[in-house]
Amino acid sequence: MGISLINQSTNHTLYFNMAPCVSISILVLALWVLCIFTHSTTMVVAAESPALELEAKALLESGWWSSNYTTNGSSLNHCGWPGIFCNDGGSVIDIFKRDVYVGDKFRKFNFSSFTNLEGLNLYNTGLQGSIPPEIGTLSKLAHLSLFMNNLTGNLPLSLANLTQLETFVISSNLISGSIPKELGNLKNLKYLDLSANAFIGTIPIAICLLTNLTYLMASNNQLTGELPPSLANLTQLERFNISSNLISGSIPKELGNLKNLSTLDLSNNTLTGPIPSTPSLLTGLSHLDLSSNDIAGQIPITIGHLTNLRTLSLAWNQISGSIPAEIANCISLHNITLSHNYLTGTISFDMSNLYLLVYLDLSYNNLSGFIPRTINHLTILETLSLNWNQINGSIPTEIIGCQSLRHLTLSHNNISGDISFELGDSQPLELLDLSYNNLTGNIPIFSISIKKINLSYNSLQGQIPNGYLNCTPYTFIGNKDLCGDIQGFRPCFSNSPSSFSKKKTSPNNNKSIIHQIKIVVPLSFFPVFLLLGCIFLSRRGDKKTKSDSSEPKNGDLFSIWNYDGKIAYEDIIKATKDFDISYCIGIGGYGSVYKVQLPSGKVVAIKKLHRLEAENPTFDKSFKNEVKMLAEIRHRNIVKLLGYCLHNRCMFLIYEYMERGSLFSVLSNDVEAVEFDWMKTMNVIKSTAHALCYMHHECVPAIVHRDITSNNILLNSELEGSVSDFGMAKFLDLDSSNQTLVAGTYGYLAPELAYTMVVTEKCDVYSFGVVALEILMGRHPGELMTSLSTSQSVMLNEILDQRLPPPNCLVAKDVFLAAAISFACLHTTPKSRPTMKWVSQEFLSHKKPVTNPLHLVSLWQLRNQENYTIGESETQ
Repeated sequence: MGISLINQSTNHTLYFNMAPCVSISILVLALWVLCIFTHSTTMVVAAESPALELEAKALLESGWWSSNYTTNGSSLNHCGWPGIFCNDGGSVIDIFKRDVYVGDKFRKFNFSSFTNLEGLNLYNTGLQGSIPPEIGTLSKLAHLSLFMNNLTGNLPLSLANLTQLETFVISSNLISGSIPKELGNLKNLKYLDLSANAFIGTIPIAICLLTNLTYLMASNNQLTGELPPSLANLTQLERFNISSNLISGSIPKELGNLKNLSTLDLSNNTLTGPIPSTPSLLTGLSHLDLSSNDIAGQIPITIGHLTNLRTLSLAWNQISGSIPAEIANCISLHNITLSHNYLTGTISFDMSNLYLLVYLDLSYNNLSGFIPRTINHLTILETLSLNWNQINGSIPTEIIGCQSLRHLTLSHNNISGDISFELGDSQPLELLDLSYNNLTGNIPIFSISIKKINLSYNSLQGQIPNGYLNCTPYTFIGNKDLCGDIQGFRPCFSNSPSSFSKKKTSPNNNKSIIHQIKIVVPLSFFPVFLLLGCIFLSRRGDKKTKSDSSEPKNGDLFSIWNYDGKIAYEDIIKATKDFDISYCIGIGGYGSVYKVQLPSGKVVAIKKLHRLEAENPTFDKSFKNEVKMLAEIRHRNIVKLLGYCLHNRCMFLIYEYMERGSLFSVLSNDVEAVEFDWMKTMNVIKSTAHALCYMHHECVPAIVHRDITSNNILLNSELEGSVSDFGMAKFLDLDSSNQTLVAGTYGYLAPELAYTMVVTEKCDVYSFGVVALEILMGRHPGELMTSLSTSQSVMLNEILDQRLPPPNCLVAKDVFLAAAISFACLHTTPKSRPTMKWVSQEFLSHKKPVTNPLHLVSLWQLRNQENYTIGESETQ
């Protein structure tokens, strides 16, 4: 006979096999026990209630719940509190709190009162301080998650007492010190996540004793040393991620014995040596990332055994040799990234097998040969990057078979021939970069979905199609035989402008053609001028007639670009009640700013130049300069100019409305500053850098803003930043000295302007450094900048905005990067400052610097960071 005793809280079943001869006795005994239990229920509850009272009292005293949860002086209803789960006896077995601020109250929690606790999950609760050693008293604890908090200090050794622990998550905190070897006592541990902290030292060998581990993650720390070969003992391991550390040495071949491994991420370390070619490497692997190391040698042909591989990333290494043809056997691949290596040979692997490929990046290598025509089999490919190689031949027409292609980058190669393919409107192509090749022929018409195109530095000829008139000259520079209505290119004089370049003529014929042009061109302009004169006289009559009409009209403000007519003026006067002061939301350097709702319902901001200011040549020049600048540029992080009015009675600019006002006003308001958290802070710094990079390096000629300040960065409703106020901006003239009167705002001006008065991009770079520090500090860094030479012991965390909680590890590396770049931008010598292109690329790079916790980083270290001391050769 078998009796099954079931524990409801643990779902464990215990079986006792009894001999038949004693079955009756057992039955009688069971009935007797049941009888006693029935008559003593009150006694049991009374005996257990003190323990339950202790639990309830501990919950209240923790401060994690309000005292309002107490009912009639008793708190025994705690099992109904949010985040509390109890067993059938009323004892707490699980505590789960998420996105509820706890702060430094963690140390007030009485762990010893919860003898039955099996789960403790405190996710994003703002926990501060170190983990109390009393946590080791939770002997039944199976799941412990303290993810995404502000915990500091070392891991307490008492964690080794939690022998029932199966899940331990401590990621995204500020835990420091080494990983204690005592964790090797947790034999039941299956899930261990130590990532995004400040752990140092080596991986303890004791970790390799946790043979039940399925997940081991310790990325984004400062771990050093080599990977222990005994990791092969973790035969149940499915995911191993130790990326973004300082791990050195070679990859142990013993890792090939991990037959259950599906994810292996060793990226962003200092690993050396070749990729192991062991044939025992796991065929179930789906994600392999070895990027950003110093791995050398060739890609082993055994890579073809990984038929379940979905992601392969070997970028930013020193891998040489050719791409093995066996890679085509990895038929499950979605992503191949082999960029920034020393790969040679041709792209010879059979693409027809890789029909699931979405992303292919082979850029920055030494690959040669043709683009394979089998590329048309990649029907769901979205990104193809082959730039910075030595690829030759023409662009195969089969590329139109890549029906999902969004980004195509083939720049800096030796590709020749015509652009013989056209992509219709059904193609989703957004980015096309064919620059720095040997392409010839005319420019075809591509999909209207393209947001960015670069055809510069080729041998293209003929007319630039009208569909590209909104592009900057940067798109086409370096092609000598192009014509069109874009700045920097000659106009086209016939429907076939390329006929002169294609037609073979003798020197005498050339002279004859030139003579004909000298006669025909002036004659052809005469009827044009005559026609324009007639149109002008006709429009004057029409305008006079229309002005006498009393018919009311509401002009569409967004269709009257460059128009100074009466309709726009009347709309604005009506919407603002003749610029009543109640609509004014700010006063700028040369006008007032008004918030206006147009008849269409659209809300815009209007900067109005007053009549007295309009008569001042300085203000008038600044006003028209802003129109000129903003009419030339389009960028998501530059405030959009929607229209303007140059009327003799009133002059105003019409912008998109930015709901949150200036960055300065947000930083000055304690309430708004708290909402402006570290993630939003970093986004504004990055967006400002990208906008300046666009102005300096993508506009032709380059534009220098000259007044980058926190007042001139505006924020929308989502606290996203845009650069504004181009009244002092200046086009850089390569043929002049660019000497000018000093303009800008005190506290943001580059020091060289005091004695050279020469405007360069480096003036904006300096101002950007000031603004970036101002954002990080929550105030202007004036005092800090004057005391840097004497502040050797000031730590980075001490200067950060104290109104915000310390940045967790998700953004701490970004904060360090922004601070390091800020100090690099503040070099007193202009040539020592980086370019905004370099700054923008650093923010876009996925390879973040590995740094100490912010409280261990001094300002002296930041000022002397070798990686951010920009040499003269990089700044030219």
